[in-house]
Amino acid sequence: MIRKTSSRSQGLQLLLVVSALSFDAALGQSGSPAPSSTVQSIPATPIVHMSETLRAEVRNTVVVAGESPASEEISGTYDTATPGLIGGMNEGSRLGTISQEIGGVNVNFPVPILTIPGAIYGGLSGATKREIQEFRDALTEELAEAESKPLTNYGLSLDVYREITGLPGRSAKLFAPTTPIPEETDGVLFVSFQDIGIDVDGHEAILTVAAKATLRRADDGMLLFETIVRYQDRDTLSNWTDNDNALWQDYANYAAHYLAREIAAALFGGVELEHSIAPNATPSAKPDRKVDRQFVSKSLKPELAWQLTLGEENTEHPWSSTIGETDIYYDVEIYDPHRLVYTSRRNPDPIHTLGMELEPCKTYWWSVRPSYDVDGETRYGDWMRFDNDTEAVPGIGLVGRQASAAPAYIQDFPQLKIKCGRR
Repeated sequence: MIRKTSSRSQGLQLLLVVSALSFDAALGQSGSPAPSSTVQSIPATPIVHMSETLRAEVRNTVVVAGESPASEEISGTYDTATPGLIGGMNEGSRLGTISQEIGGVNVNFPVPILTIPGAIYGGLSGATKREIQEFRDALTEELAEAESKPLTNYGLSLDVYREITGLPGRSAKLFAPTTPIPEETDGVLFVSFQDIGIDVDGHEAILTVAAKATLRRADDGMLLFETIVRYQDRDTLSNWTDNDNALWQDYANYAAHYLAREIAAALFGGVELEHSIAPNATPSAKPDRKVDRQFVSKSLKPELAWQLTLGEENTEHPWSSTIGETDIYYDVEIYDPHRLVYTSRRNPDPIHTLGMELEPCKTYWWSVRPSYDVDGETRYGDWMRFDNDTEAVPGIGLVGRQASAAPAYIQDFPQLKIKCGRR
């Protein structure tokens, strides 16, 4: 049941940044700021989605992996022989390096496909040179082999493409930079990783990865929309690289997932709608008496439930005051520490029984988001999170507390513990 209320939404809003703010300037290269000072140094930027007018104009999109060229270099159709979409340029084939001297330890990161120019910012206060050397060597190897990892332009473009094609009324194609584009194309969307910043603060390393999306009109190359999205998490130097860099690999998986989802939402799917959503107990998923925010189930296929509350002050979206229950659907997702393990789309009721079995003796994180069908379009709200723990920082986005406890993206989702034994 949907209950209308005048209370302000308590759900976390994921903030997108529409600026070309230098990542070096955002983190700073003089010393290692504490988390609070890092937040204070970032200018506040409100959440921005592409306007409804532009969304209505761009129905057919070509997604391209890589940085946007100048508008005059966008060319090519199926009927006209041309050098290609961006004049035959293929910047992604080069490999460079960036070096920086930090406390006597030379940092030299390979930069795969020009997508991850990064270096370690900050000093060695509280961290030994040996620790930083081992950390540097481990992540250098990961970045050098990034062609097979999630943090590549192609992997990001594929994830964005999948998100867009899941939206009703949208058509998307995934092309190489030199592929001629169809004449019916409305917009060309370039997506690329911008940088990865590694801020060493004592024995901790704070990792922030950024991705950029640029949408240009297909017929004249005019810039329609641009956004930069960032994802940040933190943990100890040793935790990041233990077990063959397992935590770093989880970070990369979640960063790619989050960044692609937020890019697609900013362009076509997201809506700033005042609402709150909270989990409810069911006979097979009850709140844990000892662990806050955790639900416990003896069933491998538990039933999950939640309640959506819409506000009455959504003046930018007048349809919200008249929308009915039949116009609202819910997406359900369940994660483990490494990846998404279960998803169910467009559930008509605020209750869902899993269609697959989870593993016993294991803890998961779960969430739901509302979607609203309005005039043939689908708009997505925010994912359900517990309140007041994680704030999306303007200029950075989600900020993690401890990656080894839970990835930043899911750390405030309700937990679901499946008890040992089978029922």
